[in-house]
Formats: sequence, C-alpha cells, structure tokens
Amino acid sequence: MVRITTQVTQAENPAGPFPELPNGLRYVARQPILDLRGQVRGYELLFRSGPEEAFRGDGDLATRTMLDNMVIFGLDQLSCGLTAFVNCTGESLISGMVEVLPPAGTVLEVLESVEPTEELVAACKRLKGLGFRIALDDFTWKPGIDPLLELADYIKVDFLATGPEKRRELLWHLHRTKAILLAEKIETQEDYRQACEEGFTFFQGYYFYRPILLKNRKVPANSLLHLDLLKQVQCEPLNVPQLSHLIKRDPALTLRMLKLANSPFFGIRQEVRSIQMALVVMGDEMLRRVLTLAIASEWNAGRPSAILHVAFVRGRFCELAASLCGLAPTEQYLLGMLSLLPAMLRLSMRELTPTLPLRGAIREALEGNSNRERILLDWLEHYERAEWVACDAVAEAGCLNQMQMAKYYTQAVLWAEAALGETSSPGV
Repeated sequence: MVRITTQVTQAENPAGPFPELPNGLRYVARQPILDLRGQVRGYELLFRSGPEEAFRGDGDLATRTMLDNMVIFGLDQLSCGLTAFVNCTGESLISGMVEVLPPAGTVLEVLESVEPTEELVAACKRLKGLGFRIALDDFTWKPGIDPLLELADYIKVDFLATGPEKRRELLWHLHRTKAILLAEKIETQEDYRQACEEGFTFFQGYYFYRPILLKNRKVPANSLLHLDLLKQVQCEPLNVPQLSHLIKRDPALTLRMLKLANSPFFGIRQEVRSIQMALVVMGDEMLRRVLTLAIASEWNAGRPSAILHVAFVRGRFCELAASLCGLAPTEQYLLGMLSLLPAMLRLSMRELTPTLPLRGAIREALEGNSNRERILLDWLEHYERAEWVACDAVAEAGCLNQMQMAKYYTQAVLWAEAALGETSSPGV
C-alpha cells in the first residue's frame, strides 16, 4: 500500500466541494489487484482520515476527499497508469461527483452499504454509458440487487468474512453473471488456491508475499553466483576484474545488465556494449545500483511482478531514509531489496540468511529480529499494510519524522515504477 501525506494550500485547492482535513493532511493507501498469472492489473485506492487502522468517519466526506486527492496527485501517478478501483458512496455516484475521474481508467466500487435504489441504478447506467466500469464491493446477496448485478463488471467477495458455505451460496446467485469475480483479503497460498478452485480470477491481498516453502530445497546455483556478486558490490573500491568474471558466467544476467545500462533511466551518454565498458563508464555507485536491480529481476523471473515492485520500493525507501537515523544507505538498500528474497526464491529467510554476504546485524534484521538496522524496514512493512497505529508506534520509538518518511516513500514508489518499467521492457 501507499500512504501519501501532503500539505494542501487553499491556492492548490480552491473553494469547492472538497473540504480540508485537520492540519491539511492527506492519506491515500493503495492495494494491488492481481490476475491468475500474478500480474498486477490495477490498484484499489483507499482513503484514510489520519493515522488509524481503518476509516471511521463520514463516507461522503471520505469519497469527496479521495476524489480531491486524485485530482491533486494525478490518478495515473497513484495507480501507476493501471486501472484504479475507487470506493464510492451513493451520493458521489448519483451527484456525478466521480466524473472528475477519467472513465477509461476507473472502476467505481459501489460500497456494500449503498442501497440499490432506482436512482442509484439509473446513475450507474449513466456512468457506464460514459465509459466507467462498475464493481460491487464486499458483495453479499440482498433483495433488489439484481439491477446492479446486471451492470457490474467486477464482483468483490471478502474471503475473511465469508466461509466456504457462504461463498457457495453467493456463487450460486452469481452463476449467470458475466462479471469478473474478485477475491479480496487473500492472505495465504491456501486462500489463493481455494479462490482459484471456486472460480475467482482476480485477487487482492498479501498472498504473493508468502512463498510456498519446499522442504530440503537448495539455493539454485545461479542464485549462489548472484550472492557472490552481492558480496562483491559491497567492496570499496569495487574489484572490477572479479566483477566482470562473475557477471560473464550468467548470460541472462549479462544481457539484463546491458539493457539496464543502456536504458534512459540511468542516463549514460555513450552506448554500453560490453560488461567491461559498463564497469568503466558507470562508476561504483551506479554500477552497484544497476547490478542489484538486474540480480533482483533475475531472482523474480516467473514470479508476480508485484513482488519485484515491492522489493524495489523497499530498497530505495530504506536507502533514502537511512540518513534519518544514521544508517548506511547502501546496506539499507540491500536490506530492503533482500527482504523479499523468500518470495522470489521460495525459500524461508532462515534458509537464506547464512548464505547472504551481510553483517550479522543485517542478517538478524532480515530474519525479523528487532534491532537498530531493522527500524526502517519495520516501519515500512506496517506502512504497506496501512497498519497506521503500529506504523506510528515505530516512528515514535525511533524518533522518525513521519512527514519526511512519507515523502521518501512517495519518491521510492515513483523511482521503482521507472526502474520496473526498464526491467520489464521487451528483451530485458
């Protein structure tokens, strides 16, 4: 999830239908939506009125503020150019308030609390005519819902709130629908497997962070080579001949690294045609960055792209925020990036840490032990899940500036999106 805070002045937000929040703070969270192949197909954008676990205020105020946020931040920036799923109250649909959003890239989620009145159905028909898509959020069967079901493009079912029997009943009512079935709050691989068997094709939750752990599985040979490379990139200065020798042993990594080195993202003026040339023209810091990104991309091959995106965000965020608590940026970058290693290699962190070329304190932080080196990652993991209370507790204990942390996180999201665009481009 993304939680964005900013100060909005009256000049930026002229008098209109959108009220100011206390202290001008804006909080926006997002959660990825994946398909059967594990590809991110969109993001649900969520409003929070402050540092709390869930929204507890007025629904229409929340929707107005969410729409205002999207105008201020830009819908494409919040959703990374993918489909945006937006919670909507009845009032926001009927009044046409949601028409400030681009129809082609927006799914309007009708909240479960909204009554399917004739006025609401007419409003949804009109909005569909404009090009919006409609989703029924936290769907439960109730009398009078048929007209909305006929309009729905997505039907979202909460897996935590519904057991197998309840879902069988719901799916019986939905057997004629052409809408995409989206399973929410998929927390484990077993949830995901069950949802697939029941006919769901879109998923929302944290299952992609939790790998299947296979007994007696060894670290793949190419990953051991990559770990040797990670050890080398921490040397000061870099051992160029040794790095060149190791990189050439992995043709796929060599190709990916050359693609990255020549991408506009890194801005190298002359064409890089060989690993030797890359090592010379990049300089130590850029070489560390390119090589780490290339290795992470190789590790994540065949895994959901969301995993790699989170890894990039974590690495960049920890690197940027390291100065707030006197930690080493390069080491924090590796800590953030490697925190998703179990999901990439499908091995437990305890199986992996003995092979990692890191200080003992960093290995302990990766295993989940609380120490000084882990404070940024700890804060970030709560932040991603919109666990605002726990997030604020970590910040308070570590004397962290949350406004600055939120700023770094936004920068990390944008940086990761650019980096992911390069690593996922054809041939990379």
